[in-house]
Amino acid sequence: METVQNIKQRFEIIGNDPKLNRAVEKAIQVAPTDISVLVVGESGVGKESIPKIIHALSHRKHGKYIAVNCGAIPEGTIDSELFGHEKGSFTGATSTREGYFEVADGGTIFLDEVGELPLTTQVRLLRVLENGEFIKVGSSQVQKTNVRIVAATNVNLFDAIEKGKFREDLYYRLSTVDILLPPLRDRKDDIHLLFRKFSADFAHKYKMPAIKLEDPAIKYLLGYRWSGNIRQLRNASEQISVLETKRDISLQTLMSYLPQDGSHLPSVIRDKKSESDFSTERDILYKVLFDMKSDLNDLKKLTLELMKNGAKVQDINPNLVQKVYGKREEETFFEEEPRNSVLVKKEEEQQSQQEEFEEEEDETNYLLAETVEEEETLSLEAKEIELIKKSLERNKGKRKLAADELGISERTLYRKIKQYDL
Repeated sequence: METVQNIKQRFEIIGNDPKLNRAVEKAIQVAPTDISVLVVGESGVGKESIPKIIHALSHRKHGKYIAVNCGAIPEGTIDSELFGHEKGSFTGATSTREGYFEVADGGTIFLDEVGELPLTTQVRLLRVLENGEFIKVGSSQVQKTNVRIVAATNVNLFDAIEKGKFREDLYYRLSTVDILLPPLRDRKDDIHLLFRKFSADFAHKYKMPAIKLEDPAIKYLLGYRWSGNIRQLRNASEQISVLETKRDISLQTLMSYLPQDGSHLPSVIRDKKSESDFSTERDILYKVLFDMKSDLNDLKKLTLELMKNGAKVQDINPNLVQKVYGKREEETFFEEEPRNSVLVKKEEEQQSQQEEFEEEEDETNYLLAETVEEEETLSLEAKEIELIKKSLERNKGKRKLAADELGISERTLYRKIKQYDL
């Protein structure tokens, strides 16, 4: 049996972290068997290396090795990709096609992002794992295949099982042996080693001197979170190698290539029920706010009607006033006196009124009382004529200025002048 160090050199796996070595060791141990393996780890940790090791050290090494990214295949065509289809089985099926399980017979299939498989496809996959049987799309003939399945995922399959997105029986068939690859932030001693390896590779590729980090930059490199793991580290190394003219990289230069927002903070795990709970409360709050806005608009409309037209209180629409003040039990009544008209509102306790609404109500009542002329009992038409005359006199006959003062359009003022023969 080959040693861990030999395998890492053969497959270009960099690092001496104990967790990494244990993952490689487990891959070497299970390779000669045909049991299913589930590789678990965050995105970008290099999960694709484990199935290659398993295939290369197995008795299937002369057979085909096919890697399938389950998350990149549309749900409507993934069954056809994996199991094949018959001619005419669906629109666009102009010929019979062999699926991956048929092509890889006697070899190994690597199902990356297996947690993204649709439930219907999971049922088909479970049958392959149990007895090696599958049926092409559009066919009734059962076919046999002898493939080894190595799966990988970066999601928590137990959470997917609880949500009904992944079959529990399929999980236990796939995870006969679990191989966990640690994230890069847990391999601190390997980070600088990997960066130097990538820098040397890109220097050779682009025919330029390799970059070198200064001591403060190295310290920052080791403390960075690396949420994208090895893939992010490799991309950062390539960018710096290509874009920087100086080969000695300072801390400031390194920081300019790495995202800062939340990079050193722990991941936030959302409460599963928070979104649904708060969405309902948010909808209720929005409804209350919109109702309040409608009431305030009615108040403004009522006030402006009095201020612009100089209407008597008894001419106000009582339904509008009652709508503004809300409760039907609160009656608003008007009492007309010989020389003046005053809006009187019964004073009752407001047990559930909001403080802001009360302030708006008090201000409106004050404006209503102020707008009532105490010494005049003219009709609405006479009052309107008098206001127009006064405004025209103050503005020396200029209709535009008078219209602005009265709060009406110039066209409306012109119509009023003709109507009243002013």
